[in-house]
Amino acid sequence: MIDLTDLRARPDVYQDAADKKNVRVNIEQFLKLDTLHRDLQKSVDDMRAEKNAVSKKIPTMKGEEKATALSEMKKLTEDMKGKEEQFTTVEVEWNAMQLMLPTIPLATTPVGKSDADNVENKKWGPSTGSGQGDPSTLLKIANPKDHVTLGEDLGILDIPRGVKIAGARSYFLKGDGARLHRAVLQFSLDQLTKKGWVHFTPPYMASYACLMGTGFFPGAEEQTYAVGAQEQKDGLVQPDGMYMIGTSEVSVASYHMDEVLKEVDLPKRYAGFSPCFRREAGTYGKDTKGLYRIHQFDKVEQVVLCRADQEEALAMFEEIRTNAEEVLQALKLPYRVVDVCTGDMGKGKVKMQDIETWMPSRKGYGETHSCSYLGDFQARRLNIKYEDKDGKKKFVHTLNNTLIASPRILIPILEMYQNEDGSITIPEVLRGYMGGQETIQ
Repeated sequence: MIDLTDLRARPDVYQDAADKKNVRVNIEQFLKLDTLHRDLQKSVDDMRAEKNAVSKKIPTMKGEEKATALSEMKKLTEDMKGKEEQFTTVEVEWNAMQLMLPTIPLATTPVGKSDADNVENKKWGPSTGSGQGDPSTLLKIANPKDHVTLGEDLGILDIPRGVKIAGARSYFLKGDGARLHRAVLQFSLDQLTKKGWVHFTPPYMASYACLMGTGFFPGAEEQTYAVGAQEQKDGLVQPDGMYMIGTSEVSVASYHMDEVLKEVDLPKRYAGFSPCFRREAGTYGKDTKGLYRIHQFDKVEQVVLCRADQEEALAMFEEIRTNAEEVLQALKLPYRVVDVCTGDMGKGKVKMQDIETWMPSRKGYGETHSCSYLGDFQARRLNIKYEDKDGKKKFVHTLNNTLIASPRILIPILEMYQNEDGSITIPEVLRGYMGGQETIQ
């Protein structure tokens, strides 16, 4: 949700943002609706005020004066009822359309239509330290295997039985595969513990209000598992139960919903650790092999709430992305950072970068992390404010970043650490989490 006062003052800028973000919304049409909404609101308020004023006077009236007033009151009540019904109808459309309004991306954001237009920002690789080396030269094996073959040969991954139990894009991690999965997650969490981040084990289900508040609804309903029967509310279809979260950002960012924080307590640095559930609707035939695009995974998500100060927020953006980079550097996995273009960033984000890790079986980089700055977009929807030193209440700014997501991160770990004999060398930083074990045989 955006500042309507700003939109009314700069409609062309918002239409340009919508066009660049591939958001189908007509700002001029919304402004007409907005004017009608305000006019109807004023009419209803004026009628209510008039009705209250007359109601107070009627008891003091007598005879014909009172009869006339009562007759006028009856007509006013009927007119007000019709105007209220019209206002209610318009407000439903006004609210729904308002949820589609985009934020304005930062001027540094590349303009493009899809992820094909994202721009490489930098690279890192263990061979050079500076990251400018070719990651394809790091794996010195005659016939390298992909992670599925490695996992099946070692008995640590079973996709067919996962599919038998839960359908396509399902899997079992077994033995050392499950242990490696937990090790990389716990290692990542421990990195944030050292920096004083507050850990959360959040609810794995959330209400429609939380998914709307964080900007996933409307728009991502088809990607989300609903728990409960469907019903109509305010013109929108939603369950009477809950939704399974696709990221702990939904729960953790909503933690302070409808609260007013104190400026001295900002920024809030939160680490949400949870399983995540995604339908992956519309991706049939895409990335179907292995662990890249699956319905269930575990993720450590960084969520930040800070003051309404863009300079401070951008500093936090660098901090949370660097936290993720440090995990990859500790694992000695080659990666690159890309600036996400306007058409690939979503309507609520003003700045976004992805981290893509080298995956030999893909002969290229695959997205493993995402870092986003949303300004006050989520805070307005969730009604999260803070009180500054002058007593003025402002909406916080929010950011989020994937610290680690597994088992997708196991793809580069298994493939980059494979040996000629088919075994896997366990990354040094994870061995303490696996009882000192050095290899998976």
